[in-house]
Amino acid sequence: MQSSKKHIHFIAVGGSIMHNLALDAQKKGYFVTGSDDEIFEPSRSRLAQAGILPEKLEWNTDIITPETEMVIVGMHTHADNPELAKAEKLGLKIYSYPQYIREHSKNKKRIVIGGSHGKSSVTSMIMHVLKACNYDFDYLVGAKVEGFSETIKLTEEAKIIVIEGDEYASAPFDKTPKFLAYQANIAVITGVAWDHINIYPTYQDYINAFQKFVENLPKDGTLIYCQSDKEVQEVANFASQHINAIPYQAHKHEILNGITYLIGQGKEKFALKIFGDHNLQNIAAAKNVCTQIGIKEKDFLNAISSFKGAGKRLERVIETEDFILFKDYAHAPSKVSATTKAVKAQFEDRKLVACLELHTYSSLNKEFLPLYKNSLNHADIAFVYFNPKALALKRMPDLDKTSVQKAFGNDKIIIFDDINALKKQLKNLDFENSNLLMMSSGTFDGLDFEELLA
Repeated sequence: MQSSKKHIHFIAVGGSIMHNLALDAQKKGYFVTGSDDEIFEPSRSRLAQAGILPEKLEWNTDIITPETEMVIVGMHTHADNPELAKAEKLGLKIYSYPQYIREHSKNKKRIVIGGSHGKSSVTSMIMHVLKACNYDFDYLVGAKVEGFSETIKLTEEAKIIVIEGDEYASAPFDKTPKFLAYQANIAVITGVAWDHINIYPTYQDYINAFQKFVENLPKDGTLIYCQSDKEVQEVANFASQHINAIPYQAHKHEILNGITYLIGQGKEKFALKIFGDHNLQNIAAAKNVCTQIGIKEKDFLNAISSFKGAGKRLERVIETEDFILFKDYAHAPSKVSATTKAVKAQFEDRKLVACLELHTYSSLNKEFLPLYKNSLNHADIAFVYFNPKALALKRMPDLDKTSVQKAFGNDKIIIFDDINALKKQLKNLDFENSNLLMMSSGTFDGLDFEELLA
């Protein structure tokens, strides 16, 4: 290994967080290597530009030597990964990425945004407002946020870090939910709807993770939670009497001519660039966090009025006078339903074409699929796509289109397992006075959205 710098190796470097951590480590002066068996854009191009992209998409144990300073393991890694096995055999320092971030933020006030949906949006909103109010802070977010060149910032100087913390396991060797690993001082719970069936086989297992998130807050900690969500309300009951528990609901607002306005305490109106009941709840969560930091309501409302949304969260990819193509990260049943409903409600006179890719462990699981029943019913035309290769990579049983059709409970939904067939179907549609909503935690196998309208 031709470098005098300390060596950090990232297993499963292609993930949205992992590749950003690798780039950050390189900027800090480490010699960085990474490996993966699948890397998509934009991770691929960014790693290539930095000289970190693996030559081959495979696991290579030769990269790891006794001189390797530490190994960071992404959740995409399987427990029997050969590189992980070698690192363990050599007795190297091995961290899940939440452990790595916790180590870098142990002297900061840690604000952790949890919940089954809305995490990226709330985190992005807080970041947007803090920047507008000239606060110095670190952050970790799973989406691209306008005004921020990276999705991760880790410094020595900042006294605050804002973290998007999901409930997924930290690593194959560490089943601690990520949001627990960060050890929050201020915690947010946006909503609770069963997900990640491969980690939480029962609904109660899933609820237990959020209960621990609340129970693990320090005595002087703060819990900010959505009171309109019944499950969240029940979880909040586990908060100690020493915790500052703050409920929230959608911020007071009105909609005029397709534009949503927030209403301040002095009845002043602030026009928004985003919409939907779920976003109004997200704004309320962000506002409560910012209040805890010391930001006044009017300063918050002024700043949030210029927020355009987090990347892939109802992101407007293409827009004309009578058409918008939205890209959204929605994949859990509750978020798919909320996002589809929001777009139809905001543009009720337009035809809505909704397309969902099943890409996560839960969404590709036959036992979990029935939770999607009626989730696409707000769409005028609906398509569902899954790639059999994704099942193979996740080492999951095969899935058939008939089972998917039955689970969604809507005979009008068309199911695809071939991306070219879906592409052809979309290209043949008339999108006059319509909106197209593309929902996935993946990339629709790299589908070029611009090409759909060519």
